[in-house]
Amino acid sequence: MSIQTTIATAAETLPPSLARIARTIADDPTIVVDSTITEIAATCATSVASVVRFCRAIGVNGYAALRMALATELGRESAHFPASAGFGAEISAADSLREATAKVAALELLAIEETIAGVDYDVLAAAVDAVDDADRILLFGIGASGLVAADLGHKLLRIGHAAIVLTDAHEASAAAALGAKKTVAIGFSHSGTTRETLLFLQTARSAASTTIGVTGTSGSPMAAEADHALLSHAREPRLRAGAMVSRIAQLALVDCLFVGVAQKRHAHSVHALQRTADATRTLR
Repeated sequence: MSIQTTIATAAETLPPSLARIARTIADDPTIVVDSTITEIAATCATSVASVVRFCRAIGVNGYAALRMALATELGRESAHFPASAGFGAEISAADSLREATAKVAALELLAIEETIAGVDYDVLAAAVDAVDDADRILLFGIGASGLVAADLGHKLLRIGHAAIVLTDAHEASAAAALGAKKTVAIGFSHSGTTRETLLFLQTARSAASTTIGVTGTSGSPMAAEADHALLSHAREPRLRAGAMVSRIAQLALVDCLFVGVAQKRHAHSVHALQRTADATRTLR
């Protein structure tokens, strides 16, 4: 995971004073390259000691190392992405429509690349086996994460799996309480802290179901609660209607899960996809 994505992700779990530093850097990473440690401490209304603690919290050995890592990464990304993307910068009121969409596209491309590069294939394989062996698959997420749950549920239904997409928190907890060893509960939350989704997984686990968490934060409560935690990586712009980049990263990740499940019974999956396509052809 890139240093910028690490910083953006850390903002969700760090103490308030350190989270403020993370958000400032995430909004404009060039500030670190252009500022001394004293200057950035003043910008973030905090102390030099807090900046040092922030560096250690994200796994960097001091401010000098942070400056070097960000300078290297920004240079590499500026060569990889279009100059019009203004990579690492937020969408501003001064951006043209072309510039704003280029920034979104650059972030979404990077989110897919980082998510796939960071896949733990042992965890993914275990999740694939659990879903393939399940008699019942429960999927639940709030907001944009619910859209990702619905996408995976639709795909699993198309190849004959008993996937149930739950859209109400009460309904989700009730369904999870009736779980069993052949039930798999999949929760979706980019932050990994969504209360309703966390309760859904906790309830499912208490009922002896296998739990899978699709989240963007490895140290989150949801990642800790899940038997198998599938991690996405994304830098989300602040100008957004719900999740944008994180949703794309989650969709890429669940596509990997779906492909793994479909491959387990390749001939059956191909046949099922053809039959379901034929059944809906006259409705198009």
